[in-house]
Amino acid sequence: MQQRLLIFLISCLGALLPTLAHAWWQDDWSYRKQITIDTSPQGAAIDQRVGRVPLLVRLHTGNFSFQDVQENGSDLRFVAADDQTVLNHQIESFDALLGVAYIWVDVPALEAGSSQDVWMYYGNPDAPATSNGQAVFDADYTLVYHFDQAPGAPARDATAYGNNSSNTVPQSVTGVIGQAAAFAGGEPLMVDAAPALATPAAGQFSFSAWVRADQSANEQLIYARRDSGNSLLIGINAGQPFVEVNGQRTAPAQPLASGQWQHLAVTADGQQVALYVNGRQISSLPVALPPLATAIALGGDIPGYTPAAPVAEETASEGEDVATTVATSTPAATPSRHFNGAMDEVRISKQARSAPLLMADYQAQGSESRLVVFGVDEEQSGFGFGALGFLLSAVPIDAWVIIGVLVIMMIQTWFVMFRKFRYTRRVDEANGRFRGEFAQVGTQLEKMADSPELEQELEHSSLWQLYQVAVHELRLRRAQGADTSSISSETLEAIRASMDAVRTQQNRELSSRLGVLSNAIAGGPYIGLLGTVMGIMVVFLGTAMAGDVNINAVAPGMAAALLATAMGLFVAIPALFAYNRINGRNRDISSDMRVFLDEFVTRLAEIHGAGQRSPQPAQAGHAARHGISQSPVV
Repeated sequence: MQQRLLIFLISCLGALLPTLAHAWWQDDWSYRKQITIDTSPQGAAIDQRVGRVPLLVRLHTGNFSFQDVQENGSDLRFVAADDQTVLNHQIESFDALLGVAYIWVDVPALEAGSSQDVWMYYGNPDAPATSNGQAVFDADYTLVYHFDQAPGAPARDATAYGNNSSNTVPQSVTGVIGQAAAFAGGEPLMVDAAPALATPAAGQFSFSAWVRADQSANEQLIYARRDSGNSLLIGINAGQPFVEVNGQRTAPAQPLASGQWQHLAVTADGQQVALYVNGRQISSLPVALPPLATAIALGGDIPGYTPAAPVAEETASEGEDVATTVATSTPAATPSRHFNGAMDEVRISKQARSAPLLMADYQAQGSESRLVVFGVDEEQSGFGFGALGFLLSAVPIDAWVIIGVLVIMMIQTWFVMFRKFRYTRRVDEANGRFRGEFAQVGTQLEKMADSPELEQELEHSSLWQLYQVAVHELRLRRAQGADTSSISSETLEAIRASMDAVRTQQNRELSSRLGVLSNAIAGGPYIGLLGTVMGIMVVFLGTAMAGDVNINAVAPGMAAALLATAMGLFVAIPALFAYNRINGRNRDISSDMRVFLDEFVTRLAEIHGAGQRSPQPAQAGHAARHGISQSPVV
């Protein structure tokens, strides 16, 4: 009956397991990671629909272990929440050794005020690379520069239009997303004219880039395009960002922080030109773009441009916004208009990108993003590792080395604890049996030494070892012709010394290997603390390289690094309790040996002591001749 019930329970559990398992995209991928895109007020707080967006997934040691993925990330796949729809992606950079990766994922529809999941699958050594930037960015993106090209090479366009720069990137520095282009007031980065880059009259247009202005005293151009007297300029003047269309410039805005990365964007919808900083509109011009079909300069003005002679400032016409209109003249093209700073993730589009999309770009790409939240890793069976698995996957390699040392130390201490507890228990139990037998000896002190059964039973007794050496000393003297019926005080001291030597040896045996426990108590927490410090250093280094400093990025790595300290305490605390317990048992056994030694020597002196000897014959005759009484004196 019990066997049938057990079979029934196992069958029910087997039927239940498939319902508990999550859906899995393909069995060839061993792992997956949950990525949540959160536009709710608790996340990025985007209250308007974004639509299709190329989303940055920033991986580092704080949110990903890089342990089970291919070295170049070619086995990465991104699947929608339905576990069926595969999303296009582009790997901008992937360094498993340093633990940093930047990946662009094509999210078809990003809704407002909600959260949606994307699954990142990995762990397939046979998977081919499918990274494709041309599929990630929609057809309205006509130029996208990640600045991920090789040193000394032109900027490479990630879109299908192939609008690479005509000259090489001046310099490369660490940017917001991987590498960035650095400008030091020299020649700008030029992009040749192309049909995809042409803007018709009153056409739509978007430009966005991450900008770091190292100098803000002069007027500097970030984007410049001139065509037959028409112009579109984007730049900063005394640190204040501006857009200028055919000489009309936006009103002064809040200056950009010098030396800090900020997201700058400009859109034109055919009726107005808007300027955005960090995803928020700060200014606008009520004008339409003129036709522009010439080359584009990034980081300076068009080479060889000769400005027209300055003219007086015009008076604003009736109904025109005076605050957004300045002189129609264009300042002379001087070297001071060349940009001093760096640019990253430059994008040009032939569509006016929406404000929610620009905010999503800023939120996802910035260092303090709350739009992308990383969840736990799961294995192929569909069961997640849980919080512990997420914690273990975030442990840096340096902390793993320390944890490995602590595991070895823990195994050693537990082995010593087991051996010492077993040894002291055997000694204590054997000593108890010996005391029971010795209490029946009386004046026959050597009686127990002739019992083979007792010798086998009391093998582990320290008192038996003391008893054996004392009996051996007595019998050795008897075998050498000494009269053991009358033992002198010197002989008693010699026997005591032999017993003391055995007692010292027994005490050494009791205290042996306790140094392992004391080392674990004193050194375990310090070794764990070393692992925590090294782990946190790696986390901060990886976070700094990734440019992501939000709590979701830093907290997992720090928690994983603290695991080393927890492991050190886990080694030290049991060792401390065991050390105190074993020391207490050792003291009890040592006290028993000392008491038995004194008891045995005292009883030996009582039975065979010199005080029991009879008077010598010569002394008796001398007493008789002199009439001295032989009666004992009381």
